[in-house]
Amino acid sequence: MIVPDGAPLLVLIGAPAAGKTRLGKRIARLLNVPFIDTDKRIIAKHGVIAEIFGTHGEEHFRALERAEVVAALQEVAVVALGGGAVLDANTQQDLSTHRVAMLTVSPEAVQARITNGKRPLVAGIESWRALVESRREVYERLATRTFDTSNRPLDDIAADIAGWIQENNA
Repeated sequence: MIVPDGAPLLVLIGAPAAGKTRLGKRIARLLNVPFIDTDKRIIAKHGVIAEIFGTHGEEHFRALERAEVVAALQEVAVVALGGGAVLDANTQQDLSTHRVAMLTVSPEAVQARITNGKRPLVAGIESWRALVESRREVYERLATRTFDTSNRPLDDIAADIAGWIQENNA
């Protein structure tokens, strides 16, 4: 797949705490392109996501998220979407023309990553499991390729993904 002008080199999707942000930064650095985290853009413009959920509800947050996804998909970058961004039917349609990597992670590996309280839909490992299972079909349908972040060093995974992008853009 040759990336169209103005389109992201890669879109990262997957479960909360799968490593989209940490890995995305590394991949972008290897590819020498900007990194965009749509959740970070929302926070910069509108405040903490948990507070948006608490004050305005999930529907309002999803509208803010959709706007950031639309903007990010116009840029040459590595783009990380929030775990639930793929629930929007328009986002699903948009991603059909992009290279999408799904990041997976085991419950054992994710447990320590979800204790910071920053994820409003994740109260513990059981709610994380239920959330991931409810989204699994969408993630799998949208993914061009899948990478597991459970045990390997992130730098190794980033190198694998950057190599995949480079060989498919040659």
